[in-house]
Amino acid sequence: MALSFEDLKAQVASGAVDTVLVCLVDMQGRLMGKRFHAVNFVETSYEETHCCNYLLATDLEMATPDGYASTSWQAGYGDYVMKPDLATIRVVPWLEGTAMVLCDVLDHHTHEPVSHSPRAVLKKQIARLDALGFDAMMATELEFFLFEHSFDDIRKSGFRDMQPISGYNEDYHILQTTKEEGVMRPIRNHLFAAGIPIENSKGEAETGQEELNIRYAAALDCADHHTIAKHAIKEIAWQNGRAATFLPKWHHDKVGSSSHVHQSLWKDGVPVFFDKSDKLGMSDLMRNYMAGLITYSPDYTYFLAPYVNSYKRFAKGTFAPTKTVWSVDNRTAGFRLCGDGTKGVRVECRIGGSDLNPYLAQAAMLAAGIKGIEDKMELAPATTGDVYEDGKAADIPQTLRVATEKLRGSTFLRDALGDDVVNHYTRAAEWEQEEFDRVVTDWEIARGFEKA
Repeated sequence: MALSFEDLKAQVASGAVDTVLVCLVDMQGRLMGKRFHAVNFVETSYEETHCCNYLLATDLEMATPDGYASTSWQAGYGDYVMKPDLATIRVVPWLEGTAMVLCDVLDHHTHEPVSHSPRAVLKKQIARLDALGFDAMMATELEFFLFEHSFDDIRKSGFRDMQPISGYNEDYHILQTTKEEGVMRPIRNHLFAAGIPIENSKGEAETGQEELNIRYAAALDCADHHTIAKHAIKEIAWQNGRAATFLPKWHHDKVGSSSHVHQSLWKDGVPVFFDKSDKLGMSDLMRNYMAGLITYSPDYTYFLAPYVNSYKRFAKGTFAPTKTVWSVDNRTAGFRLCGDGTKGVRVECRIGGSDLNPYLAQAAMLAAGIKGIEDKMELAPATTGDVYEDGKAADIPQTLRVATEKLRGSTFLRDALGDDVVNHYTRAAEWEQEEFDRVVTDWEIARGFEKA
């Protein structure tokens, strides 16, 4: 459950909590930090602690690439301040005697937010939206695969002959998902007990594929919920001898995993995307927002698909989109209008993969929507039918290389996020491609060993 600081102190005094996870969110959307003895945390460390500044300049393997302006070997890799956000304290029911708090990342000398830290990137766009008089309400869907064996067993096997937890497509399948309740039930219940508003889980459209849905919330809460849930899913799977992966495309013959993002704007507790006089229930504000969201989607695709593997997911006939157009309740489009004609009308971005960092993805989309509102951009008509076969619709960037160049050259994102942020994540994208390009893959060897 969510705890106030006073609640936490009481639980520490009673012995119910003896450990506090003090966490920041890294570039990849992972929780990094320290385990504090709870007494130390409530007495002193609740104010701040420190971490090496390389935590916001590493890749998935924790390598330290060159080329970042913020930190380097030459600069000596100094410290950042981790400032606990005491509004995010919660129990961690799947770990004994443990609570958690998320931190904002501050400059050690100025105590100003580190601009490229994911929570700061999102907070900046929330502040811009607030200045316009609006609140963003958002929800993400978490798709992932469960496997029969543990992370360690799969790693020791060289990631070969991996077996999903089920043998057939389990989309909405109650019988098959009953077999998986040993993992999925504690995921739902532990997260709910941690104060994450879980709605449901379901089987997805592939062997061993799952989906977890969390109730919509204010944008920063949504990103926090997503990040904690993703972390919990991996830990709870591990506790049960299974592995969970958020790799978007773990096998070329399997459909990929997404993270669809639903979004709408509210004012004074009332949804302002809704206009009862419109046939689809869409206000002019919503049309402006969606026009910006769609027009600038190539610029921010990197934040929805940050790795080489991310782009393997975009394939027709797999429910993953290939085009940057919108349609009404049509799952072949990059953007789907949901809840048309009702107060729940909203736009779902279907481009993002399961590997996205929710803070960065949500920030980029909010920035695009704000641009659409500020410029009063006009929304093109909805696309109908099989969007995969629409030759006139613009393509989603199909490779990390293309997305990187779109990011690098985006005047819109540089204005909205800042040059320093765009340059930082452009370097992250370049490094990911460089690392892939130097590796000889199994596919190349099998294809050309004898035949080349």
